[in-house]
Amino acid sequence: MKRSEFIHILSQLLQPSAIKDFAPNGLQVEGAETVHKIVTGVTASQALIDAAIKLGADTILVHHGYFWKGESPTITGMKKRRITSLLTNDINLFGYHLPLDIHPELGNNAQLAKLLDMHYEGGLESGANSVAVKGRLHTPLTADEFAQKIAQVLERKPLVCAPRGKKIETIAWCTGGGQGYIDLAAEQGIDAYLTGEASEQTIHSAREQGIDFFAAGHHATERYGIKALGEFLAGEYGFDVTFIDIDNPV
Repeated sequence: MKRSEFIHILSQLLQPSAIKDFAPNGLQVEGAETVHKIVTGVTASQALIDAAIKLGADTILVHHGYFWKGESPTITGMKKRRITSLLTNDINLFGYHLPLDIHPELGNNAQLAKLLDMHYEGGLESGANSVAVKGRLHTPLTADEFAQKIAQVLERKPLVCAPRGKKIETIAWCTGGGQGYIDLAAEQGIDAYLTGEASEQTIHSAREQGIDFFAAGHHATERYGIKALGEFLAGEYGFDVTFIDIDNPV
């Protein structure tokens, strides 16, 4: 498939122009004119690029790409080595950040809900394209039971702060670095909040506002959207797609 057609498919599917983001969504580094063999992964690290080269991929599709707001615009050091590897091997790099978080079926939030038996009811923020969402556990669980389920499903023991001492029924969640939404969840009287990371102040927010909190890992909560996107592209359009998980303990 021509690269231009591939771009159109992803743009129609993920609607990147509908949301403001911290990095450009779509084609970030131009490579081969045709797309056939795709490697998907969470982050466009050197390890992922090297694995794609070894597989003979012409395209890499990730959640965390390049050119973030606030970073140095110079192409030096680590960034130079990564981009040199892509250009030398004529590999396209596509990155989709928030559009992949919020997609209602393939997105990180949607995939995490499916894995942990959480029912989506709506956005935590007002308006369209809320990055954080809310809903209910299909089966109410104690904080310990829910933590055990997270550890089993995501293969990562979560950080837990559970001041309520009651079963969790309502829950809000945001994959990755979404700890800042805990206050909004607490304001709405939600029992628990799940995300990838925690900040120092997050635990105080949980304790003082009486909301259970779970941090299950930035990487661990965001493996599944990009994997689902690759599987969709393989099934719908016949691409040769390989998901490669470069693990990250954060």
